[in-house]
Formats: sequence, C-alpha cells, structure tokens
Amino acid sequence: MQNNKAIALIETNKLSFAYDKELVLQDINLSVYEKDFLVLIGPNGGGKSTLVKLILGINHLQKGSIKFSNESTKEIKSQIGYVPQNTNININFPIKVIEVVMMGDDSLKTSIFGYSKAEVSHAVETLKQVGIQDLANEKIASLSGGQRQRVMIARALYSNPKIILLDEPTSSIDAQGQRQVYDLLKELNKKVTIIVVSHDLSVTLEYASKVAHINKTLSFHDISSLKKEFKVGSNHICEIELLEMLGKCKC
Repeated sequence: MQNNKAIALIETNKLSFAYDKELVLQDINLSVYEKDFLVLIGPNGGGKSTLVKLILGINHLQKGSIKFSNESTKEIKSQIGYVPQNTNININFPIKVIEVVMMGDDSLKTSIFGYSKAEVSHAVETLKQVGIQDLANEKIASLSGGQRQRVMIARALYSNPKIILLDEPTSSIDAQGQRQVYDLLKELNKKVTIIVVSHDLSVTLEYASKVAHINKTLSFHDISSLKKEFKVGSNHICEIELLEMLGKCKC
C-alpha cells in the first residue's frame, strides 16, 4: 500500500485512447509518487508508448484525465525530463557534450556571445551528477554508447525536473554499460522519481520499486515483496518465472 502522506506526482483516471477506432488504452488508472522507480513493461503495441505520449502531452487526451501534482496536463512537460529511445541529435554533428546538456532547457536561447556563465556552470554541475564532467568539452561523436546515454540523462536533468522518464534507455548499450546506466538511475532515484519503459524484466526486478504491465489495460504491482523470492544481483533471473510471480501478485 502507498503511504497516504506521499505526494502523487502523476495520476491518471480512466484514461482511454484510440487510433482511428482501434482502442489502444482502456481505463488506465495509475498513480506515480515521489521517489518511485516505476518500470512500464508489456508487449510491443500494448500501449506503453501511447501512455508516455499522453503523459508528455504529445498526444491529446480523448477520454479520462491526467493530473500532475494537482495541476493540469499543461504543467507536466516542464516537470518531466524525457530521454527518448532514439535521440534527435546527430552524433556526427560537431557539437560539444556541454552544449547537448544545455539543450535540455527549451527556454535557453544562444546569443552571439554564447551561453551565460551561470548556464554553463549549471550544465557542468549536471554532468557531475551523472559522473562525466570531465567530458564536458568533448564532441558527442567521440563518446561510447553508454557515455552518450549519460549525456542524454544529464540533458533531461538540466531543467531540474521532478521526474525522469526514459524510453528503453539501454537498448543499444552492451551489458556492462546497461548496468552502469541503471546504477546511475538508482542513485538519481534518491532525489527524483524515475519512470522507465523497458523489456528487460531482470533489470525490472533488481532496480524497480513498482511495475506497471500495459497491454491495453494496466496491471500494477508493488514488487518489494517479490524481490524476496529471488536472489537479487545474481547473474541470471528467469523472466518466465518472474512473469508468473507478477501474475500471482495481489499488489
């Protein structure tokens, strides 16, 4: 049970959405609280991306509602740092890491004199949060996949959001890089709420506090009790076994 004193950052109520006349989401009720580490799982085409687009305000509401800390949907975008699966940054473009980070604030307008000292200083501090401040002046193209993902997370952090929402953040990173990214997210979760779209159930178990399975409808699980059933941190977690446990969970 969620502590009643906790603050709900996002609440959806009977949220439904259809493309043309094909229903993709049906009666989605979901509450996301401060310091949650929520993972959204489910099959391709099950509605995860549609839910993310609704939360971000990319898709317009059709039925139901979304509230963000008791504010309207219009307030959501300014409070969420988003890390898309496929970034829109051309890694071959000659742009520095620190400049990519400052792109995280849409309100910043580069003058002919460049960014202000305060803006640059804040970007450096943000890079420190993700452990790559020494790469601030490197070209984005020179970085490894894992390092680039840290840059994108820093970009999401630049506007001081309450929530970081990541779509498949480790889909193109090797196993070591994946663990490093999730270790970073776990550390960031001490201060901000994390929402991750992922297909990696073993990662879900090790790092998440809550799981929402989406396949048109939503099944929600507080998985803290499930973790006792597994040896977290082992080299392999059976995903079939985990799915069975989620199916039996009465969370």
